[in-house]
Amino acid sequence: MRAGFWLAGMVAAAAGAGGRAEQPGAPIALAVDLREAPRRILHSRLSIPAAPGPLTLLYPKWIPGEHGPTGPVVDLAGLRISAGGKALDWRRDPGEMTAFGVNVPAGATSVEVELDFLSAPGEEGFSAGGSATERLAVLSWNQVVLYPAGRSADEIRFAPSVRLPEGWTAATALEPERESSGEIVFEPVSLATLVDSPLIAGVHRRSEPLAPDVTPEHRLEIVADSAEALELPPETLSAYHRLVREALALFGASHYRRYRFLLTLSDRVARFGLEHHESSDNRSYERALLDPRKRLLMAGLLPHELVHSWNGKYRRPADLAAGGFDRPFRTELLWVYEGLTSYLGDVLAARSGLMTAEQFRENLAMDAADMDHRAGRAWRPLLDTAVAAQLLYGAREDWTSWRRGVDFYAESGLIWLEADVLIRERTNGSRSLDDFCRLFFGGESGPPRVVPYTEEDLLDALGRVAPLDWREFFEARVKRTAPRAPLGGIESAGWRLAYTEKLPERLEAIEAVRKLTDLTYSLGLVLEESGTVRDVVPGLPAARAGIAPSMKLLAVNGRRWSKEILREALRKARSSPEPIELLMENGEFLRSFSVDDHGGERYPRLERDPEKPDVLSRIIAPRAG
Repeated sequence: MRAGFWLAGMVAAAAGAGGRAEQPGAPIALAVDLREAPRRILHSRLSIPAAPGPLTLLYPKWIPGEHGPTGPVVDLAGLRISAGGKALDWRRDPGEMTAFGVNVPAGATSVEVELDFLSAPGEEGFSAGGSATERLAVLSWNQVVLYPAGRSADEIRFAPSVRLPEGWTAATALEPERESSGEIVFEPVSLATLVDSPLIAGVHRRSEPLAPDVTPEHRLEIVADSAEALELPPETLSAYHRLVREALALFGASHYRRYRFLLTLSDRVARFGLEHHESSDNRSYERALLDPRKRLLMAGLLPHELVHSWNGKYRRPADLAAGGFDRPFRTELLWVYEGLTSYLGDVLAARSGLMTAEQFRENLAMDAADMDHRAGRAWRPLLDTAVAAQLLYGAREDWTSWRRGVDFYAESGLIWLEADVLIRERTNGSRSLDDFCRLFFGGESGPPRVVPYTEEDLLDALGRVAPLDWREFFEARVKRTAPRAPLGGIESAGWRLAYTEKLPERLEAIEAVRKLTDLTYSLGLVLEESGTVRDVVPGLPAARAGIAPSMKLLAVNGRRWSKEILREALRKARSSPEPIELLMENGEFLRSFSVDDHGGERYPRLERDPEKPDVLSRIIAPRAG
């Protein structure tokens, strides 16, 4: 299986200047109608060249960047297939829910497909989550296509078009061929490129060139539920200009013809980021650019997804370069794909000014403390969180500490910080992880292509930058269990993980925006606004007292609970031998728990170690001129 995946990726890598192994012949005509997007209904019509006989049509299942079989086939509706004006019977494969069989009649040269996609109303999930409101929509092309089995996504060509609601405009990395009367016809592309090029559209749209003196072209494309939400504080816009320059300075080359930051601002769509080669699908709160707290929580989003154009799209683990959407991914190297991107994204956010140095350190301290409080470290190595990514993305939030979640983001980021510091130490400051990035992800600038890699390739490149037993370095931190988080990078960089009673700015923003009370590091408890326990950390006071997720806090020391009263009780308990009494509702039962916690409020922060040089500040210092 590994060899087959590797060969598929090499076909893509060898596809020439355009990076696509496309075959001649008539493309599949695809017409998408977004005029009912406010009702969350997308209409799609396809004309698929076909020869008489059995034909299997596939719905994309394994979605790049989502690292799992997340293609929302359950939301496909109204499927009709015909040839020569006559309806054809189709049958779903009972062993593969995304495969549909049909017999093409004699004399037919194509089949016509009509289907509707029912976009989710909720705000949870990735691209299959909420993607449309009354005033905007995000079109993920994989949701509205069927394609013939037996050929790779690079070989199958599509001629796409989209019809917009009146008054809407759109943005995408696809190249328009013509536009009139609310319809945009795009130049033909491969299926791989189509799925890799989402489209945003809406009533309220803003388009901003970024670093206009830089080649290739970069633009920030925004759609929002209100005109006010499009307002960009000048300092934020300046930081996005610097982000482009800092990214190009980091990697030394680009692998796209143009780049589009697609940013959707709404309180009624799913909030996440999804990488693409020449664009990124970024979604956040409607007032994410205007509200300082929401802007802080979004600070790392666009940098993270931009880094993926190099790490994940251009250089891709061989087992993720399958060449199709029907072949399972193997995700062992997500500690590189996502973990290194998490580290570099935050570094670029700091270098560009989207985060201050203090905000960068707060973010790093929270990542370190979260991973250090993972009780599941005792049984589950970090590698297994990557291998099981397709399961963990959809896991419940309760008992996350014991289960472990998608820790290959935050914990791998700590590991890559340590690698950066080690390279600087081993080379007396003459080299850093920046040099590895230019070596491994840089090369010659040009249009999109995929260059797969293995773990051996990665270790070899690191060894060329700095001599070290990199295999053992990652074996110890990624593939074995350990009682503590990998804090060596923080400590070698001249800082220490410490705790304070002062609520950090970032955690304060999280609590306000997500309506939580986060006492992870003291009581070991995270509460929703209603008082419902979202999670409990094993080994800490609340868990030791017997409190569990889904219970509901009603009172603290005999008073109706509020976050202020609960925090005040924590502070008073520092000078009192008495336990904190928490009245909890567990289903239809009420019970009081005595929580023996006298440590007060406790929140993570980084403090300077004056005995060591401040390498961390050097890492986040701007590089671009």
